[in-house]
Amino acid sequence: IMNFEGLDPGLGEYSPGLHGSLEPGLESSLDSRLDPALLQGVDLNPDAMAVPVSESVHLLEGMYSELHSVAAEVGIPVTSAHFDLQEELLWMGNHRGHASSFFGPTMGRYSSFQVHLTDDIRHMQSMDTGIVFLTKSNLKCLTRGGLVMFDYPMEEGADMHSLLLTDNNTLLLGGLQNYVAEVDLNTVQETQKFTVEVPGVAIMRQSSRFFFCGHTSGKVSLRDLRTFKLEHEFDAFSGSLSDFDVHGNLLAACGFSSRGLGGLSCDRFLMVYDLRMMRAVTPLQVHVDPLFLRFIPTYTSRLAIISQTGQCQFCEPTGLASLADVFHVNTVGQLLMSFDVSSSKQALAFGDSGGCVHLWSSAPEVSFNDYSRETELVLPCLVDSLPELDWNHELVPLSLVPLPLTSTEPLLSDWPSNLATPSPRYAPPVDPEILRMMKTVGFIGYAPNPRTRPRNQVPYKIKEVELEYDSYNQVPESPIGRDEEPHLYMVPKKYRKVTIKYSKLGLEDFDFKHYNRTLFAGLEPHIPNAYCNCMIQVLYFLEPIRCLVQNHLCQKEFCLACELGFLFHMLDLSRGDPCQASNFLRAFRTIPEASALGLILADSDEQTGKARLGRLIQSWNRFILTQLHQETQEQEGPQAYRGTSSSALGSTGESVIGRLFGCEVENSSLCRCGKETVRSSLTLLFTMHYPEHGSLEKVVQEYDFTEILKKSICLEQSTQAWCENCEKYQPTVQTRNIRCLPDVLVINCEVNSFKEAEFWKAQAEYAFNKALKKEATEPPKPKEPLPTEWCIEDELGGVEGLTFDTCAEDMRHVWIPLCIRMRISKTHGLEVCSRPEAEELSSEEEAGAAVVYDLVVTVPHILDARTGGNLVAHIKVGETYHQRKEGVTHQQWYLFNDFLIEPIDKTEAAQFDVSWKVPAIIYYAKRNYHSKYDLRIKNPIEASVLLTEASLARKQRKSHATFIPLMVSEMPQPGDLVGLDAEFVTLNQEEAELRSDGTKSTIKPSQMSVARITCVRGQGTNEGVPFIDDYISTQEQVVDYLTQYSGIKPGDLDAKISSKHLTTLKSTYLKLRFLIDTGVRFVGHGLQKDFRVINLLVLKDQVIDTVYLFHMPRKRMISLRFLAWYFLDLNIQSETHDSIEDARTALQLYRKYLELSRAGQDEFRKVLKGLYEKGRKLDWKVPESDSTDGQGSPKGAAAFSSVLGL
Repeated sequence: IMNFEGLDPGLGEYSPGLHGSLEPGLESSLDSRLDPALLQGVDLNPDAMAVPVSESVHLLEGMYSELHSVAAEVGIPVTSAHFDLQEELLWMGNHRGHASSFFGPTMGRYSSFQVHLTDDIRHMQSMDTGIVFLTKSNLKCLTRGGLVMFDYPMEEGADMHSLLLTDNNTLLLGGLQNYVAEVDLNTVQETQKFTVEVPGVAIMRQSSRFFFCGHTSGKVSLRDLRTFKLEHEFDAFSGSLSDFDVHGNLLAACGFSSRGLGGLSCDRFLMVYDLRMMRAVTPLQVHVDPLFLRFIPTYTSRLAIISQTGQCQFCEPTGLASLADVFHVNTVGQLLMSFDVSSSKQALAFGDSGGCVHLWSSAPEVSFNDYSRETELVLPCLVDSLPELDWNHELVPLSLVPLPLTSTEPLLSDWPSNLATPSPRYAPPVDPEILRMMKTVGFIGYAPNPRTRPRNQVPYKIKEVELEYDSYNQVPESPIGRDEEPHLYMVPKKYRKVTIKYSKLGLEDFDFKHYNRTLFAGLEPHIPNAYCNCMIQVLYFLEPIRCLVQNHLCQKEFCLACELGFLFHMLDLSRGDPCQASNFLRAFRTIPEASALGLILADSDEQTGKARLGRLIQSWNRFILTQLHQETQEQEGPQAYRGTSSSALGSTGESVIGRLFGCEVENSSLCRCGKETVRSSLTLLFTMHYPEHGSLEKVVQEYDFTEILKKSICLEQSTQAWCENCEKYQPTVQTRNIRCLPDVLVINCEVNSFKEAEFWKAQAEYAFNKALKKEATEPPKPKEPLPTEWCIEDELGGVEGLTFDTCAEDMRHVWIPLCIRMRISKTHGLEVCSRPEAEELSSEEEAGAAVVYDLVVTVPHILDARTGGNLVAHIKVGETYHQRKEGVTHQQWYLFNDFLIEPIDKTEAAQFDVSWKVPAIIYYAKRNYHSKYDLRIKNPIEASVLLTEASLARKQRKSHATFIPLMVSEMPQPGDLVGLDAEFVTLNQEEAELRSDGTKSTIKPSQMSVARITCVRGQGTNEGVPFIDDYISTQEQVVDYLTQYSGIKPGDLDAKISSKHLTTLKSTYLKLRFLIDTGVRFVGHGLQKDFRVINLLVLKDQVIDTVYLFHMPRKRMISLRFLAWYFLDLNIQSETHDSIEDARTALQLYRKYLELSRAGQDEFRKVLKGLYEKGRKLDWKVPESDSTDGQGSPKGAAAFSSVLGL
């Protein structure tokens, strides 16, 4: 940098009359034969400013001498010079913000453009795509031709002086402020801001070990490459620093020393530092006043020292300087303002205060870089020359004579554009499945063959496949794919089946935020029978059901209402992270009715896509409503888990499910003999019935959705039924009528065959054409603001949901209305009609008991031949959910596709292009229906769950007890410590494939089940004593007990032969839930996996994981066994794991961590470094101990044994 404090103040202003204001001592350096007045206002031709070197000048090899001088802008100081690192270009930037570049050793003008209107260019840096320029308060990147790529303004008050390109995409920016900013060049955003202790970072360099920052105070600081933390500091000069450079293990700096009364003088001693020992070596005395210095390592580590008056000296950093090595840059009396060395070390560039750039080189054929790419040069203007014609030659064709076109008729060669447009056969793109599975080694990619095409064959015409819904292994192609390119993928990306990519770290490095940017929780799809994830979300976003199941608790081991309550509690707590329904689906698999209805899929059916998911989810919908209705048909209000009131199970009280979905229907059977039988029943949902379409009828008749819905609810059909009057089966007319309207109308669409899909498609086309005609006849909409009484939500600030606000094009593939009106009249029975969404009921309609229903849920089946299809849900999420998650009050439609959640438009929820998106389930809800339900949640889990309970094992004896239950006086309080450990067994093995490059890819992780859960006291007189040590019984087949790692043996989980304290998963789950709800803090090792398999969501501030306490960033995780040996001198897990021992050890490690942390973070970091060094030496294996007492903790084992009487 330039330091003007020790020089004349006028030099810092770069005034046009710079030459006349030189100090008297410096005027003598001007050539005596030149009149100084002649240098003012000289108008030079910039294109003729190159000073050629005559052929007689011989450049000595290895000795630098002047090759060219070019005046960029006369009288404007050159504040920055830079050799391009990619091309043979030399860049200069001047005091008025103008940049120019010169090509090659001849220094021909290449480009010239304005970078900033007023500020001087202080630093330049070349990249592959362009040049980065730094001014006082601006960072700008332009192409080499001058096109702006980005313009990034700094903070107000910033005074930038230097930049450093740390890698291809990151810049560090330093200046006179007290921070260094890091900027990402991909996003052009400031990513970090590092505070510096000494403000004024004017020069930055980088080596393989450190960042080096030169400060205006005269100091040089060494900083960590990763954290930018200060590692070392050299106090080089007492006044100020002018330049420094680093090479190998040496750092050399030049600067100014303080003289009396605040003056500065240029110090002729260079400070040299050895970076191995971090101390100064003998200062180097030079014969010039150093302003710039650079290492020029060719054969030796030479230093180039440049003075402001143009003197240049070369010397060795550890040797003596010789006067014979001093050269002079002929600046015609100007001062040098900038200096740079090319990457090849063959060329030096100097910029002076008169606007000239001087190129010095050590060879006549100089190259700036060792391997430069070719520079794009402007092509000269080429003029077509006509060939000469020999008129004397008889065979010369006259068509060579150009003639002007005088006629207005088109030429025969002027083909119409439709015939002249090229239509090449493009190669189809690479299958996305191949790209997804590809593993790149070097520049070659390897991927398994997805077998979607014949080998070495590419079809140009896709064969038209008939739409056959019963043939699910061949899902039909879209008509779009036939009319346009055959390789287009018709299913939009957000609707496709999502899968989790597993790595060595499992799920830890999978970016779920890429799929879900909301605060709602998705559900993971890899669990068996997770096809119902979309319906779980539907039930969760119905507020009365969410409150009902969270208030419900019973003693049944496998109760779906209880499990849904636990799952919904996790969905409430999650802030966008996905949850998994593993415990719910485990209970679901044990329900006999689910198995009888065929709702439990084999793994092979799910993976191969053979399951008919559309029919399956409709059956599941009917099953879950019925099951929840039965399970919650108890007296209202939460019940204690072990209270006496639970004896009311099976009472006939009305459930919330019945009030919400139930509709009392009257079934009438009329025989030919006139005998009529009437029966009443409660139905929770309705199934769509479509009119019969004869085979002779080519055109499907037009119907309104509400007309079909009414016929489906008030169904009338003829069938054979037993007549008691006739005493035989007779043709009977069966009629169904409803007596009341449900709060939520549930409809199974039953689009299960090609005929029904065609009917739905035809009706959507009728509706679309009708909307087009209506839009064509209606006058254009007025632009004036709409009345506020038309708004549904004032808070939305818009008129969401108005039918006239939706253009006809949005109604494509839409048949179902967003809003319907229903009414039961005594004369006409059920009346159903669609109505505009924003229109409220009139007073006459309200008096007639009319009800408005809004569309709130649609569940489509996505047909996808590549993945076997999947189910998604469109859900209109209500205000209360947004209020809880985001603190805002509004309604919004979302797409839920397992862990992918995305906001959508309301028309998209009603669109069904049946070629790939088939309707399965529809929910309509009464407007403001939930106002009559009690939506308060009272946690039904009470402290009694922690009290003593009997074991399921018949052979378990009290003398074998491994834990002491909590006493009433020991009930946990918020903030109490609890040591936790869990052991697992495997239900299904991991599914993986070996890639062609030899690496393993996990397709589906192993399915684990918790087998043992241990909790130990974390404080008090009984600290370390277990109060929960439950073995979890399982009814599912265990494929691997993992005895070496879990300590679980075959028979331990069998109630008939086990001698352990055996309980149900639900019982232990309730204990943990109570502890979590109380607010205790869990201490353990690897708790993230434990809670995941147990299927619990615990807030981060309630988890203390020793894996992360003793972990350094980007290093391996350390096992509990090694940590216990290193810090506690304990030898644990020598043969098998024991969860009591592991939980106690984790507690002791946490105490040790607190003890080590008291010494300060720096000391603790040293301890961690020692831990990792020791681990690497021992290959992370605990050495075998000869002592017999190393099996337990010497500090606590005796105390624990005495308390337990073990």
